[in-house]
Amino acid sequence: MKKLLIIFTILILNISNSFAAGSSGGDSQPKLSNYKQAVKLIKSAKKDEKKGKTEKASKKYSKAQKLLLKSNKKKPNNADTLNYLGFTTRKIGDFKNGEKYYLEGLAIEPNHVGINEYLGELYVATNRMDLARERLEILKSCNCEEYTELKEIIEGTKQSKY
Repeated sequence: MKKLLIIFTILILNISNSFAAGSSGGDSQPKLSNYKQAVKLIKSAKKDEKKGKTEKASKKYSKAQKLLLKSNKKKPNNADTLNYLGFTTRKIGDFKNGEKYYLEGLAIEPNHVGINEYLGELYVATNRMDLARERLEILKSCNCEEYTELKEIIEGTKQSKY
């Protein structure tokens, strides 16, 4: 009887430990990568900007930038990561380094539509219209919204928040 009680106790302890180890407060979804977390923050920050909540958006861009730096360190030479690194860096007001990230991304993928649009926006914000038009020319044949958005910003029919 004593052996049976010991076996039963061990069995109960193992079962409760396995539940505790597998549970993290009911959240069973896998952790998002730094890149995916950053993209979620960027999308949220863009919504905040549209609502005029610029300080809140800026904090999210800064958090996203930190995650993207980690992602870029772990997996360098990814044009999408460099695109968002350029974007978040530009959004927090560092145009010089934002441009650097965009150019690194273009060295990997010269026709990346996101980088070409955002770099064009940076050129408009820094009053380098000839360079912005060069980015627009590259986007001309993509038949994409990035072309239309950059064109409207260059023509002044759409405001860029930098």
